[in-house]
Amino acid sequence: MKKIMVIGISAGVGKSTFAQKLGEKTGIGVYHLDRYFWKPGWVEASHEEFKTAQEEILTKESWIIDGNYSKTFEMRAKQADTIIYLELPRYQCLYRVFKRYFKHIGKKRPDLGCTEKIDWKFIKFIWTTYKPRIHKMQERLNRLSQDKTVIILRGKKEINDFVNNNWEDVR
Repeated sequence: MKKIMVIGISAGVGKSTFAQKLGEKTGIGVYHLDRYFWKPGWVEASHEEFKTAQEEILTKESWIIDGNYSKTFEMRAKQADTIIYLELPRYQCLYRVFKRYFKHIGKKRPDLGCTEKIDWKFIKFIWTTYKPRIHKMQERLNRLSQDKTVIILRGKKEINDFVNNNWEDVR
């Protein structure tokens, strides 16, 4: 377990927090894709700029990369030896997005290059894409499990147990 992708069902599932904790436990460097995609003022990086940043990370001997970003998913998946998928109920993801917003209101999150914000478009995105993503993610994980270690963690307890205790079992 040296090249790890942390993905999840939705925003608010805890990808960045999980990746950070796993990085602290393993000593592997953590790279938050939101930090490379979002520039100050919520300006999106160009596809080429975003892709190039990831290509540089992928050359490293070990890494933990968190974030979904489907346009560059395959390039990361090809290099990863372990894929960790997090899933929580939709209402819990939404609750955590609001909690995160109020915790960081007016400040930059450590895993994000711009000031925290929330808007109706983002809430609607979480609400409307949740169910279709379950099927899409399951297909991806089934395909990737042919030659990668795929770990599926559903629920807060499974997620916390893995990052706090069980990660060593995968080494």
